Amino acid sequence: MKLRRGVLRAALALVLLPLLTPAGAVEPISLGLAIAGAAASALTGFISYPRLYCYFRECCLHRHDQRAAAALQGNLDKKLFGQHLVSKVVVKAVRGFLNNTNAKKPLALSLHGWTGTGKNFVSKIVAESIYKRGLQSKYVHQFVATLHFPHAHSINLYKDQLQSWIRGNVSICPRSIFIFDEMDKMHAGLIDSIKPFLDYYELLDGVSYRQAIFIFLSNAGAEKITEVALDFWRNGRTREDIQLTDIQNALSVSVFNNKNSGFWHSTLIDRNLIDYFIPFLPLEYKHVKMCVRVEIESRGYTVDEDIVSRIADEMTYFPREERIYSDKGCKTVDAKLDYYYDF
Repeated sequence: MKLRRGVLRAALALVLLPLLTPAGAVEPISLGLAIAGAAASALTGFISYPRLYCYFRECCLHRHDQRAAAALQGNLDKKLFGQHLVSKVVVKAVRGFLNNTNAKKPLALSLHGWTGTGKNFVSKIVAESIYKRGLQSKYVHQFVATLHFPHAHSINLYKDQLQSWIRGNVSICPRSIFIFDEMDKMHAGLIDSIKPFLDYYELLDGVSYRQAIFIFLSNAGAEKITEVALDFWRNGRTREDIQLTDIQNALSVSVFNNKNSGFWHSTLIDRNLIDYFIPFLPLEYKHVKMCVRVEIESRGYTVDEDIVSRIADEMTYFPREERIYSDKGCKTVDAKLDYYYDF
């Protein structure tokens, strides 16, 4: 930022020059034009300098890779609860990809788990770590199956539109981010239409997709994830003992064979184009309480532990006998707080 301060000092000096110059030494109109021209030139140089220009306007590849990785790590540590696998894998995958100057393919992450476990939240944090405006960035593109692809009879039209959208936006910004929500409601075969963009091609019609990031969100595979978590619990092991290798292979097979997964017999899985299948474990009572506390604090209120406990107690839990996991995760916390606080 030394350049920025230097330019501003130069512009300020030009503005103050009339105050420091003896009267009559320079013709007033000529001096005014000189000041205006020099100041405009200085400010033009200031704004045209790439990094400083991006201070005022959103730019593709805006944040330095190290800053993005640090922001991602910090936000996941502070705001995501009960998902040690997610934090570890997402940070490692995104940081490694951003630091790789010669990636062979785009980064493709598939997030799986029950509603309310944090899938949308994590995709939002990933977007915010790379682009300050997050999901509102013009370089981040979010698709919701039931909203953007609602009609099975229009599947061919959707394929053409989706391919054109991805091609056009990556041409503008190589580090574009594409988020596909409700993959379990996606029409079979639609997601395979973007397979060429995820493959190991250097160029496709003159465009490289190797810096792009694709994130898929789905409830598919949640049963398999819960099954593994319950086995660990019943064997007296903590959820933190669960490793990605304990779930990932079974999860990818489960999703591949699930007709309602969006990845049913998908070439993306068959060709190993999904880099990580990331399991979101079901949330326990203690995690729900953490969510409640953070939400209260975010609204500027002092945390009342009695209200925290009451909201957590109102949640329903499964399995019916053990009552370990919240069946909605933290999804309804926000609505329940409205009942207890006059916001």
